[in-house]
Amino acid sequence: MSINNYNDIIQKPNKELKKVGIMGGTFDPIHFGHLVIAEQIRCEYNLEKVLFVPAGIPPHKTEVKISESKHRYFMTLLATITNPYFEVSKIELDNDEVSYTINTIKKIKEIYQKDTELFFITGADAVCELDTWKNVKELLHSVNFIAATRPGLDSSVVDEKIHELEIKNNAYIRKINVPALAISSTDIREKIKKQQSIKYLLPESVEYYIYKHGLYVHRGETIVRLG
Repeated sequence: MSINNYNDIIQKPNKELKKVGIMGGTFDPIHFGHLVIAEQIRCEYNLEKVLFVPAGIPPHKTEVKISESKHRYFMTLLATITNPYFEVSKIELDNDEVSYTINTIKKIKEIYQKDTELFFITGADAVCELDTWKNVKELLHSVNFIAATRPGLDSSVVDEKIHELEIKNNAYIRKINVPALAISSTDIREKIKKQQSIKYLLPESVEYYIYKHGLYVHRGETIVRLG
């Protein structure tokens, strides 16, 4: 598949679906950890589609430099294109405002039918910061909230935080344990800067895209493809 024009590639949602997962993130870059979580939750909750939503302007990362929207969108598209149950949305990337999750959910609800059940997928570490999210109570009541654990997190701390949020907001947060894939976008970016191999951490198509466009290296450095 040739991807040259950012605006020419739009996946149109099937509005008739009844159970849709939503996975947001900067995806800078997307990796196998994201894909495994999405697929496991899709199977466990019998979701008809998982919608990947690359963040536009993340509210919690306004001071952190992230890659251009088009690169993050294309990488996410490349990573998910072989799975017929995965879809990528530009709903936040086409918006110049800060991407608050509650606003995104409202826009997605307008796309699908009223009886469509939405499942919001996020990392358990993000759940520990939910108190800082905009309109968190409304958000928890708008979707089925799923917290995916990952290696390195203290499960007792996560469980305590989830319980606290449930009591405070009169809501229910599902927790799911995922395979021990200790992969993070931060680690991948650091490996590239240090000219270390990133093979088997993300799809080969995404790896090729990163090297082709010279992402995650300082200006003036020469990128070396390893492996």
